[in-house]
Amino acid sequence: MTPRPPALTYASYLKVDELLALQQPLSDGPEHDEMLFIVIHQVYELWFKQMLHELDRLCRLLAQGDGLRALGGFTRILTILKVLVHQIDVLETMTPLEFLSFRDRLESGSGFQSFQFREFEFVLGHKQPSALERYPEGSEHRARLERRLAAPTLWDGFLAYLQQDEATDLGALPPRDVTQPIAPSPPVQDAVIAVYRAAGLAAQVCERMVDLDEGVQEWRYRHVKMVQRTIGTKMGTGGSDGAAYLMRTLNHPCFPDLWAVRAEL
Repeated sequence: MTPRPPALTYASYLKVDELLALQQPLSDGPEHDEMLFIVIHQVYELWFKQMLHELDRLCRLLAQGDGLRALGGFTRILTILKVLVHQIDVLETMTPLEFLSFRDRLESGSGFQSFQFREFEFVLGHKQPSALERYPEGSEHRARLERRLAAPTLWDGFLAYLQQDEATDLGALPPRDVTQPIAPSPPVQDAVIAVYRAAGLAAQVCERMVDLDEGVQEWRYRHVKMVQRTIGTKMGTGGSDGAAYLMRTLNHPCFPDLWAVRAEL
């Protein structure tokens, strides 16, 4: 008789034992605060995974012209972004000296190397082919980024959505090179203005795009302030410029056309 498989439990379904085995501090002792540092950053990676999952679906919904369901997708992503910002509050309970007690153990490891966050940036339109150079050729991480680099962005899904809206006069836009950063477009700005003035569902979608852009910028700002608070002007781990690099990422909106039209409404 074939033995019955064990009954599904909370722990087996969520792989709790495996999950709890992944926090492995490297410092002597180990240092108390290294556990917090590991947990926070592992949770960040889980949320990045979920946001990529949600953004892929959102791109499909917009391309299909399903603005109503897309609004729900925006709400979930925006809520996750708020959680990411609030996690910084937890990380900031660690003082600079507490971080320095184990920082040398990080060696060349750095959040700068998060391939999922690079994927997130690529989906939002911040395409930087040079980012691939940080990952070995033939590695799975590089392959993932190469696929994201060649794939349409959320902005491309949004443009496809606008082309299906009766309030716009976009017609057939010339094909956009999806491997390049998003550049301002007067025809797109005219279409967005028309959408806002029609005050329909598409106008709500435009506002959620702006909310998403603002949410990403809010996270970047809180992140840079946390780094400044923790290590000041020191070099980041992994050879990055630390806070100086992060400062250069501020005030660079994902969707410039949606900000440019504010003065025209």
